[in-house]
Amino acid sequence: MKKKRQKRIIEIIRQYEVGTQEELAERLKNEGFSVTQATISRDIRELKLSKLTAEGGGLKYVVLEQGEGYLENRYVRVLREAYSSAAAAQNLVVVRTVSGMAMAAAAALDALRFPEIMGCIAGDDTIFVAVHTGEEARAVVDKIRGITAKEEPVNRKKTQAQ
Repeated sequence: MKKKRQKRIIEIIRQYEVGTQEELAERLKNEGFSVTQATISRDIRELKLSKLTAEGGGLKYVVLEQGEGYLENRYVRVLREAYSSAAAAQNLVVVRTVSGMAMAAAAALDALRFPEIMGCIAGDDTIFVAVHTGEEARAVVDKIRGITAKEEPVNRKKTQAQ
């Protein structure tokens, strides 16, 4: 049942823009699966799902892993550490990195095997990523921004009432 459920989760997130565990649980329940929030959370972790920015600006679950999980995670970490910014320019994506990190970040992008990316050329702090179309360039920028998004730290200091 678990394998069948997890297979269906992947199908659902590829078919729909699912942004929350609750939405995913509701879709599964509508298809006859008996799930709890804890089950969904475990499945998301086991499937190594990530969240990326959806077209409407919200977040959605996606499958980023395409091979050896530990290598994929390593590439994502390299990209996160190196990344400064990304912008689309026609059918190119220009990725700016921390000085000296462009080659490592380009290798990480190549290893992630995004279907839109034809190849990368890296300098010291800049990567040119070739894609087929301007639409694909914008999609790659969104994927990169989604992967590299860092959670904002929560300010736990109590403020005094004035």
